[in-house]
Amino acid sequence: MDRTAIMITAIVSLAVTGLTGYAIIPWLRKLKFGQTINEIGPTWHKNKEGTPTMGGIMIITGVVAALIAGYITQVLAVPQFTTEQYTAENFRFFASIGAALGFGLVGFIDDFMKIHNARNLGLTAKQKMIPQILIAALYVFLMYKYGECGTAVKLPFIGTVEFGVFYFFISIFFIVGFVNAVNLTDGIDGLSSSVTFIVSIGFIIISSLTQYPGTTLFAAAIAGACGGFLIWNFHPAKVFMGDTGSMFLGGAVIAMAFGVSFPASLFLAGIIYFCEAFSVILQVGYFKLTHGKRIFKMTPIHHHFELSGYSELKIVFTFSAVSAIGVALAVWASSIA
Repeated sequence: MDRTAIMITAIVSLAVTGLTGYAIIPWLRKLKFGQTINEIGPTWHKNKEGTPTMGGIMIITGVVAALIAGYITQVLAVPQFTTEQYTAENFRFFASIGAALGFGLVGFIDDFMKIHNARNLGLTAKQKMIPQILIAALYVFLMYKYGECGTAVKLPFIGTVEFGVFYFFISIFFIVGFVNAVNLTDGIDGLSSSVTFIVSIGFIIISSLTQYPGTTLFAAAIAGACGGFLIWNFHPAKVFMGDTGSMFLGGAVIAMAFGVSFPASLFLAGIIYFCEAFSVILQVGYFKLTHGKRIFKMTPIHHHFELSGYSELKIVFTFSAVSAIGVALAVWASSIA
């Protein structure tokens, strides 16, 4: 893997994402693409009403530009990268982009409908779920057929387990679940972009150690874009990524994990995403079983901490620290798998 290509990818992604904010944020304001705040959320979030959303366009622009620059640099440094020797690796690289863009498109449609309807309700759960399942199914099938992925799965600190035909069903469920978990993490200023930045750094390390150059480039682009977006999204946020960004990042996180043939590493590296989603599942299940009682003050769990008196900054730093620990464990697990 050419280190120059990694550096160029990260720098271009950071610069393009950050600089496009000067053009895209005023454009979103002009179009009146402002965030509508959910009435059941924390009351002080009403102050964020009208903040431009769909800032995920900045992230996508930065990632695409960076991957073009990084790929060209990689090919110039390692000409054989386009030969048959790297066919599977190239497929993983382009499949990663396709999966992230596919989920990002679903998020874009959802955001657009929310803005068009002037309320915090876009696609229905069914309208979101069907295309997500189709994208996940197509991705799993193509990765299995062309990306040299098998039905045997590495589990952290356990070993390799053969799932046979169940691999496809489990993988689709896993992908859709984690994409929506990343979406749930986007609830306060800078949280999803900070956590995903750390997760991406982890996959840069894992893919470098396990020699998956295409995934290294992809992870570098995601890390750079998250860093560039944080310039505008850090508290107090001047723009929100919306479902356009959060679902794109969800697809990207999944693609990085599958890209290193270690999807189960997300249970460690993506511990915050998992906790956010699991808190919602626990809350809803307990509420139904007890006819109205709750475990948390509000879910996803970052809202519970908000209502417990934690500032947004403290939550972001704490969750980022937990993510860093999870990423370190994932790197360790990949090194001994």
